[in-house]
Amino acid sequence: MAVERIGSIIKHLAPGSSLNSIQSKNPDDIVITYAARTPLTKARKGGFKDTSLEYMIMALLEKVRENSGVDPAIVEDICLGNTGDAQSAYKIRAAALAAGFPHTTAASVVNRFCSSGLKAIADIAHQISNDSISVGIAIGAESMSTGGGAASELDEAVIKRTQEAHDAIQPMGWTSENVAKDFGITREKMDIYSAESFQRAEKAQKAGFFDDEIVPITTKVKDASGELKEVTLTKDEGIRPGTTAEGLGKIRAAFPQWGPTTTGGNASQVTDGAAAVVLMKRSTAIKLGLPIMAKYVGSTVTALPPRIMGIGPSLAIPKLLSIYNISLNDIDVVEINEAFASMAVYCRDKLNLDWAKMNPRGGAIALGHPLGTTGARQVVTGLSELRRTKKKLLLTSMCIGTGQGMAGLFVNEQL
Repeated sequence: MAVERIGSIIKHLAPGSSLNSIQSKNPDDIVITYAARTPLTKARKGGFKDTSLEYMIMALLEKVRENSGVDPAIVEDICLGNTGDAQSAYKIRAAALAAGFPHTTAASVVNRFCSSGLKAIADIAHQISNDSISVGIAIGAESMSTGGGAASELDEAVIKRTQEAHDAIQPMGWTSENVAKDFGITREKMDIYSAESFQRAEKAQKAGFFDDEIVPITTKVKDASGELKEVTLTKDEGIRPGTTAEGLGKIRAAFPQWGPTTTGGNASQVTDGAAAVVLMKRSTAIKLGLPIMAKYVGSTVTALPPRIMGIGPSLAIPKLLSIYNISLNDIDVVEINEAFASMAVYCRDKLNLDWAKMNPRGGAIALGHPLGTTGARQVVTGLSELRRTKKKLLLTSMCIGTGQGMAGLFVNEQL
């Protein structure tokens, strides 16, 4: 025992021991046993335009119940990340019951804007870690066809108290222009970055890389005559084949009242979709005989001036790396939210991030950005990419409206 203890101490103190600890396997590790998402469709004109949020959630939860191997009776909580629906607490509960989960399965909602899906994963993981529950499901879901989450008028006694309090309700397009102006991010750089996002997504879709992360969803959509017809959605709709920087450069500014750089071609698309992740302790997964996809290592949040909210990942990522005493060189895939190209370019360059590691299948500019979904969608996509490439570490990070950032760290275990 003494020899083993000394060896453990030496291993802990040795260079690289932090990475070894992250990749080690322990019974109390929080692991992901199933992860999947719906296709992402164009809001207000795509496949989910006539689909309610609760139906979308129900349809995805049905796939989780059918494909995950988890008995619904042992799922103790489902947490939904959602931004734009004031009735989402009712909808997640009804959707779970309709999808075949028993009334003993609880349900809740979290809203941390664009990181809501990642926040849902973290909340379920922390409940399991604290032995509050044993098995839970985290979902990110958004119907931007029916909601958007934009700020309504707030009490002037609050927003006029300080400039930053007022900045917290700035429209996101305005904050994109602030970032471009403050940090010298040119329209040309934004269009080059965005073209690459489309090109990567097009290549990934044609190669079938998304096939193992997307579950087909059957729903109904109104045709031009207003008649509802049943369709089965299988692919992301926002990818624009043949996109070039030159072509994007011809698109007019989306917010000329705030600045000239942000356009409909270099900003995330308005999108509908959902993603889900099943979590439990490693010991539970082994006992149940479930395949372990990945290990949830941890997450963190940070905050910054609301007027430049989109650079949140440039702060959240270093904070998370410092917590675990590792560097970006240790990370194999980085998924950063492409809310706006101005912000993605800033974060990439500020972090000196290897662009080949960042959003290798394209990001929200190409795939779309259902607000509450993306934090979970990034995990589903990132883990799929790690499986394909037989690589190990995934880092995801989100910019958050009102001036925050969030980051999460995961280890692929399907090598």
